[in-house]
Amino acid sequence: QVQLVESGGRLVQAGDSLRLSCAASGRTFRRYGMGWFRQGPGKEREFVAGISYSDITRYADSVNGRFTISRDNDKNTVNLQMNSLKSEDTAVYLCAADGEAPLIPPTRRWEYDYWGQGTQVTVSS
Repeated sequence: QVQLVESGGRLVQAGDSLRLSCAASGRTFRRYGMGWFRQGPGKEREFVAGISYSDITRYADSVNGRFTISRDNDKNTVNLQMNSLKSEDTAVYLCAADGEAPLIPPTRRWEYDYWGQGTQVTVSS
């Protein structure tokens, strides 16, 4: 069983930067594929970024070049650095873990086994 707790979400202005963190429990964290998803008001949950156990990363087109995902296996954390934020980035951001040790981080939500509760990011224009 893995527990995920996100933090860092808050109200920011368009163009600002924000860093989200996800703390994970479990001794095998370094083998997990990790992902960030988001769900805006009235929208489907969508993939934002993922990182494999070997640090291979993938990004949604909408955030590529603005967001950076990273992991610290010693601290059992995965981070999402978000730059040049836009109003359309407003959403609840959720951290997810894939226990299958994927070579490439998956982008589909059903491929992830564990989820956090989410942290709210609001970007004001």
